[in-house]
Amino acid sequence: MTSNAPSPHSSHSHEVPSHPSGWSHETALAAELASASLARDFIELHLGAHDLAHLADDVQLVASELATNALLHAGTPFTVTLHGDGESVLLVVRDGSSAAPVHATASELETRGRGLTLVDALSHDWGVNPGDGSAKSVWASFVTGAVDASHV
Repeated sequence: MTSNAPSPHSSHSHEVPSHPSGWSHETALAAELASASLARDFIELHLGAHDLAHLADDVQLVASELATNALLHAGTPFTVTLHGDGESVLLVVRDGSSAAPVHATASELETRGRGLTLVDALSHDWGVNPGDGSAKSVWASFVTGAVDASHV
């Protein structure tokens, strides 16, 4: 059974949140199984470089799920982008299919259908940004845990 209803954590907006300042890294990956592992390595490298290793497990798992969705459902090369601004990290996976992901409900015995449930549980927020008709971006945001002293 599948549902298109938004989850409690998913954004009602389809716009990728903007990160006007801060840092950004992007990698292009082929439509092959090894790419999910390469996406996880990319996440680990760049989160570590920005002293955000404490986010690595969650962001890597979400990146792996979104990369796997791109491989299984779009079957196209895809890009993985990380943006950070000190307060949050934004993960964006863009593939060559305009079809939006479907939030499925898997039974106990099914081995597939839990990806977006994991994305929903591990990220602060997530959503889909339709592309130009032949692409889409699925994004997830994560709070860094950093406290801005000017807001305390």
